[in-house]
Amino acid sequence: MTDATPEPPSGLRALLPDLAPWRASRDFRRLWFAGLVSNFGSFLTFVALPVQLKELTGSAAAVGAIGAVELIPLVVFGLYGGALADAWDKRKLIVWTEVGQGLLSAFLLLNALLPTPAVWPLYVVAALSSALVSVQRPALDSLWPRIVAHDQLPAAAALNSFRWTLGGVAGPALAGVVVAYAGLGWAYGADLLTFVVSVVLVLRIAASPASHEAVKPSLKAIAEGARYAWSRKELLGTYAVDLAAMFLAMPLAVLPFLADELDAEWSLGLMYASVPLGALLVSVTSGWTSRIHRHGRLVVLSAALWGLAIAAAGLAGDVWLVLLFLTVAGGADMVSGVFRAAMWNQTIPDELRGRLAGIELLSYSVGPTVGQVRSGGFATWWGVRTSVWSGGLLCVGAVGLLALCLPKLMTYDVRTNEHAVRLREQREAEAPTGT
Repeated sequence: MTDATPEPPSGLRALLPDLAPWRASRDFRRLWFAGLVSNFGSFLTFVALPVQLKELTGSAAAVGAIGAVELIPLVVFGLYGGALADAWDKRKLIVWTEVGQGLLSAFLLLNALLPTPAVWPLYVVAALSSALVSVQRPALDSLWPRIVAHDQLPAAAALNSFRWTLGGVAGPALAGVVVAYAGLGWAYGADLLTFVVSVVLVLRIAASPASHEAVKPSLKAIAEGARYAWSRKELLGTYAVDLAAMFLAMPLAVLPFLADELDAEWSLGLMYASVPLGALLVSVTSGWTSRIHRHGRLVVLSAALWGLAIAAAGLAGDVWLVLLFLTVAGGADMVSGVFRAAMWNQTIPDELRGRLAGIELLSYSVGPTVGQVRSGGFATWWGVRTSVWSGGLLCVGAVGLLALCLPKLMTYDVRTNEHAVRLREQREAEAPTGT
């Protein structure tokens, strides 16, 4: 055995994504491709649904109400889905929820093909889709630490973010063109096909049954996970910071109206694509993230930058400046997401991973969901641009206050955190899996 350690990469290589999880785990590669395909289609619907609601109602409040109908399923099924992920086979949960999402896309397609599409199916699908995503995400998030080595989890988080942003950039950009020139039905139909491909890929990964310490899904099991989360103030900080940032500064519901106000209807697809484009730029230069140890500080700083960039987008009067600031915001959100995922995956024990993933889901999903209601309501009362810039400034203030109230988030260091050290030693003692 030698005390020598490999020299860290330098120059351009230091910025390139770390592909170690990709090379080491076949299941990681399959799940990564399945997510890429599925996310691509989902972003088509993500753009098409509010556009269709805008066409049918002409109301910013009606578009913002998508968030309201998604909220209750998100809360209920996110928490229960976390308990299911700890107690059931994670692969089966992922497969069946993908099948359900495909059926919902088929329903949207049929409604769009009607001579006079109805409004109510859009809200019903939004609610049911929220429930399915809430069941799937804890299973998916708790599966990554099983198929990726402990020290490769930050790199895996960056690669997963890269996968998401590829779909996020291409999906909205293409959706803007498809919806404008081919029609809503084509967007929904393409989404349906992507779910078929995703199911085939997920079926090829290894089964992932519950751990020996797993407990049956119940309110008691959910409460146990909540107590653990509350006891970990650094984790609590990641939840609170992201919740505040997304609730106060998520402008997506009003982007169709912002494009109209700037007399740039052609830019709507680009606006939706700008946030994931910023995330993509960070992802392809994410090699540096594996060398950061104080993850909590980066979570706080990047959330504050997100708020500042959104505020600047609301104040800008030129559409190209708006696109630039939305891109910066997306990059900041990606940095926050990478380090939040690293903190979660490197410190939470396997038997609680699903339930904690359910709480994580609430932190990064309830915020944007309720934020749509906030941004739509503010736009109705005080105007679209005021809704955007005021939310960004409120975000900066809230993040700063949370950083002061939760000092353990700012002092977190993966090298010395007792939970990270314990889990690392446990994983090192186990035989490699998922290769």
